[in-house]
Amino acid sequence: MRLATFNLLHGRSLSDGTVHADRIHAAIADLDADVLGLQEVDRAQPRSGLLDLAALAADALGATTHRFAAAVVGTPGERWEPWHSGADIAHPQYGIALVSRYPVVRWQVTSLPAAPVRSPVYVPDGGLLLLRDEPRVLLAAVLDTPDGPLTVGTTHLSFVPGWNVRQLRAAVRALRALPGPRVLLGDLNMPSGPVRAFTGWRSLARAATFPSPSPKTQLDHVLADPRSAGHLGRVVQVRTPHAPVSDHRPLVVRLDR
Repeated sequence: MRLATFNLLHGRSLSDGTVHADRIHAAIADLDADVLGLQEVDRAQPRSGLLDLAALAADALGATTHRFAAAVVGTPGERWEPWHSGADIAHPQYGIALVSRYPVVRWQVTSLPAAPVRSPVYVPDGGLLLLRDEPRVLLAAVLDTPDGPLTVGTTHLSFVPGWNVRQLRAAVRALRALPGPRVLLGDLNMPSGPVRAFTGWRSLARAATFPSPSPKTQLDHVLADPRSAGHLGRVVQVRTPHAPVSDHRPLVVRLDR
């Protein structure tokens, strides 16, 4: 089984700043993941050519099922509002997605509220700015795999220190209400040390993933609940390929029973 997580940066390439469906498709096909968690996913956004990036990823992997979970309606960095049940699906949306080659028995979406204050963030083109935090979401699925049920969740946590810890703990609590074994994939916006300290979960891969041209830190993680990690098998390969899109490298873990 291959598990992967990838912050897409809405499919934008650092080389030319543009978004092309064929480039995204090739980058995801190269991962050959059985289960893929995606972050910074656009749907119906003009900046990404109105593409449905979750559907594009599912096609690239030949996956049987996928789901997109919006965190906001509108465009991050411009005009947006928290996602709500009355949102028009034709409006631009932004969030996360989970793609699976295995059938899904159950989906669960858990809201992770935004930090209540603006926080300083360095933006390459704008310097240090006080930015409003976006709400976050955890998307989880109970999968029907050949080895039995497997719960996989994906999320993209806040950049606000401390607040992302609160969100991470909420995500772990939500996952533990679902059947084991349990895995969390995502951009947690914190390095591996604090992630282990605040969750107690086992990291299945230690590798730098950000920034993509020359990674120096690990913000992207594949974690297993230690209460059931032994049922997942052993890690036989870890990859962080240099994809043609995004400022993050994907993280791919291959397990063998």
